[in-house]
Amino acid sequence: MTLKLSAKVREAKGEKVRTKIVLPAVVYGMGDKANSLTVNYDEFVKLYNEAGEASLIDLFVEDKADGKVLVQDIQYDPVTDRMVHVDLRRIDMNKEMTATVELRFIGEAPVIKEQGGTLMNAISSVEVKCLPKDLVSHIDVDVSVLKTFDDVVKVKNLPVPAGITITSPHEEDLVAKATPAMTEEEIKAMEAVSAPVDLSKIESAGKKKEEEGEAAVEGAEAGEKKEEGKKE
Repeated sequence: MTLKLSAKVREAKGEKVRTKIVLPAVVYGMGDKANSLTVNYDEFVKLYNEAGEASLIDLFVEDKADGKVLVQDIQYDPVTDRMVHVDLRRIDMNKEMTATVELRFIGEAPVIKEQGGTLMNAISSVEVKCLPKDLVSHIDVDVSVLKTFDDVVKVKNLPVPAGITITSPHEEDLVAKATPAMTEEEIKAMEAVSAPVDLSKIESAGKKKEEEGEAAVEGAEAGEKKEEGKKE
């Protein structure tokens, strides 16, 4: 599947051109200068949902081919969660590159189906190194191999396509495992730990300590006066 993105050259700063349909962007890499661009917001969102950060995109600037790029970074508005800026990285098809590849969990764990429990996904992506032509958008993780609660899927067990090397995390790191459902005793223990604190008892205890402290101070003062009386 070929992914294409059309862009226009941008002269003004991003915040001055940003609208509901215009998304500021910048493209850089391969030793070329960074170019400020704008893309159609809706078109880019649709493309990103298909491409993610590990699919090569054919970039066209002012209707002219500008090579292959990857989505390097996206900035979001902290309030609306809308995209506000996009970084695109130029890719040299003849040089090894690094990228983040998403893990896609497929299948069903037999142990969970038979005994209940929860599937725990320790990581959701991996860092890879490869030639651009070998890059994939995702790697499938088949959890049907989890037949007991002792079974695990580690990074070294992932079906990595030819030409791709996972650089992070470590090959022995956990990817997925099934955990048994909590027992009634464990649930009760958690509830006991998270039980609401009785503030009235704390307040009473605080008052009691305060009263004891005041009594001690009064006793000490009385003792001092008594000693002064003896000296006189």
